[in-house]
Amino acid sequence: MSNPILGRGGLHHICIKTRDWDRTMRFYQETLGFKVKLAWSKAPQRAVMLDPGDGNYVEVFEDLAYVPAPNGSLHHVALRTTRLDDVTERVRATGAKITMEPKSLTIEGTNGIGNVPVRISFCEGPNGETIEFLQNELT
Repeated sequence: MSNPILGRGGLHHICIKTRDWDRTMRFYQETLGFKVKLAWSKAPQRAVMLDPGDGNYVEVFEDLAYVPAPNGSLHHVALRTTRLDDVTERVRATGAKITMEPKSLTIEGTNGIGNVPVRISFCEGPNGETIEFLQNELT
């Protein structure tokens, strides 16, 4: 659907910083299957756009001085999946902290869409980022 202001707009990317480039790349590429779309600059200030498979991106900036702020302004990043339980177990196997085990719930829509059944889980990424995995059919 087209956005009357942006045109064919929508989410393009979210950006995170990392002090541990190799760990971050392993997590997003090997554990979650993201592919490098664009990489630029050199260590110690590398940057990359990683594609989860749908043309939206997680952008990563290397910053050796970065210290994650507790409860920063970015609440979480939600990644769409059709394999929530498998993805959660794959993440767990890397030693990443699962902060919410997979569960099914219903979001009670208040804008006429009705109730939306979803299945979700959360983990902590390698840089302290909170990642939600979301599986549903309606959004």
